[in-house]
Amino acid sequence: MAKTPLFQKIAEAVRQDIVFGSLLPDDDLPTVREMAEKWQCAPGTVLRAYQILADQGLVNSRPGAGTHVTSDATHSLRSPLRQATLINKTEAFLLQAIAAGYSESEIEIAFSLALDRYKSLTPQNAKTEHTTLKFIGSHDPALTLLISRLSGTDTNFAVDITFAGSLGGLMALVRKDADFAGAHLWDEETNQYNRPFIRRLFPGKRVALVRLANRNIGLIVQPDNPFSIKSLRDLVRPDVRFINRQGGAGTRVWLDAQLKINGIPAQKINGYSNEVSSHADIAGAVLEDKADVGLGIETAALGYGLNFIPLTTECYDLVIPQENWGNDGIQRIVTALREPNLVETIRLMGGYDTSSTGQVEWVSS
Repeated sequence: MAKTPLFQKIAEAVRQDIVFGSLLPDDDLPTVREMAEKWQCAPGTVLRAYQILADQGLVNSRPGAGTHVTSDATHSLRSPLRQATLINKTEAFLLQAIAAGYSESEIEIAFSLALDRYKSLTPQNAKTEHTTLKFIGSHDPALTLLISRLSGTDTNFAVDITFAGSLGGLMALVRKDADFAGAHLWDEETNQYNRPFIRRLFPGKRVALVRLANRNIGLIVQPDNPFSIKSLRDLVRPDVRFINRQGGAGTRVWLDAQLKINGIPAQKINGYSNEVSSHADIAGAVLEDKADVGLGIETAALGYGLNFIPLTTECYDLVIPQENWGNDGIQRIVTALREPNLVETIRLMGGYDTSSTGQVEWVSS
């Protein structure tokens, strides 16, 4: 298969920024020099990419003022012809996968994991004209699957997703910057998930915890586990490169507590300060040999063909303040989590215990 030319990759990256709202109409694009430095290429390569975008009516160049997004770029990208082309390509892939013997469930799971990985690599706070809900919280592939399925059945349903970690999601709810959040915060003192944090952060309020699933957490390593990693104590070995979650992530909270309990000095872990914002990023770093091990969910390891060393099982909950409970979109999500077909699909992703999926618990201080 022919390798995609770099100028086409640059053009496609800019198109995606326009589609997802990182670049808005009349926004300035980076200068040719800035883009050349970013992509480590010659200025002529960037100029060729910008020319492609100009030919498509997406950008304009102004003498002495650089290049900017045209006022109708978003409309052009959402044209019926473009949508029809996408549908045709998707159908072609679907038929190819079915012909190869894959089931509809396997295809949906694969697509969801791919979309989940893509969202972890692109800006996730883009808004659309149909956005009705705002989610901020911990990353989870089953959540991406849930939102994608609901969005696919109703064009008026959409969720603006930002993966900011469990604590970041709860703080966003406190500030009323989100309608619901996702959390899996373990409290060392009570050995409970989420409830102690809800009581501290939402005094005098009732908050619903809706169980998405219980997840297997462990060490994600390369398929043949070449470093024979077995436990958290192996993270301090000088020959092992670690990739970490960001501060405030539920996985990071659990890790830091376990390091303290087991007397493992974080400063001796090679890569402890190297942080990423999702489990997909953890798996991706190991897959691409940027790290030898990371702490994450089994689902991410399975999705990328990596080895998994289980350490614990945690509770992932959707966190919904009472004042948002009656929102139609919220109720669609809660109802969907009780549908046997969706629950089974989540189970088939691997790494999930769905026996309590959809259960609701109200917490108040």
